[in-house]
Amino acid sequence: MAGAGLAQTSKLGIFDSEGSVGKTPPGCEARYDPAKGEYRITGGGANMWAAADAFYFVWKQASGDMTLTADVQWVGVSAVAHRKAALLIRQSLDPGSAYADAVSHGDGLTALQFRGAPNEQTYEVPTQVEGPVRLRLVRKGNRITMFAGKPNEELKPSGPVEFVSLQDTVYVGLGVCSHVATTLETAIFSNVTLEQPAPAPEVHSTK
Repeated sequence: MAGAGLAQTSKLGIFDSEGSVGKTPPGCEARYDPAKGEYRITGGGANMWAAADAFYFVWKQASGDMTLTADVQWVGVSAVAHRKAALLIRQSLDPGSAYADAVSHGDGLTALQFRGAPNEQTYEVPTQVEGPVRLRLVRKGNRITMFAGKPNEELKPSGPVEFVSLQDTVYVGLGVCSHVATTLETAIFSNVTLEQPAPAPEVHSTK
């Protein structure tokens, strides 16, 4: 089910679409710079937490195991400690969707956040990596793991969690939440990769 404000575009690099999940203020947008390989995402929304989310999302649909990786850096200084820039895997574009994310907060908190089933509460496995930060979100079967660290340094794992109800097909991408319903924040995602294992070759019977 698509959320309000979603629009198809061909200018989002490895992703297909962008739009608001939940309620966001005017001015949200995503810009992709192919020369730099950077996504500059401006998003609003009251939070990505509790039983419902509000943020701006750049995404594609995908199935199976996947690994999403990006360097994340905030633009400008903000008094909002919990503005959030995230790598996400969601079941749907509904605000209360089951999801898991690797998220960088404005105050340096880095966490694996997850909502195990629709409209339930959100939980987290926290760590502390001051930005800029390199994040990786790995889905392998029903296991979700976050890896985090400084760019060009070893990434340390958090998790895995195994009770997020995600059935194929899922929405995978990048999101920004200002943590204030009426304001906007901007983050830059660079060196973004989405890796998926090649499908197993078909086996044809010789009988």
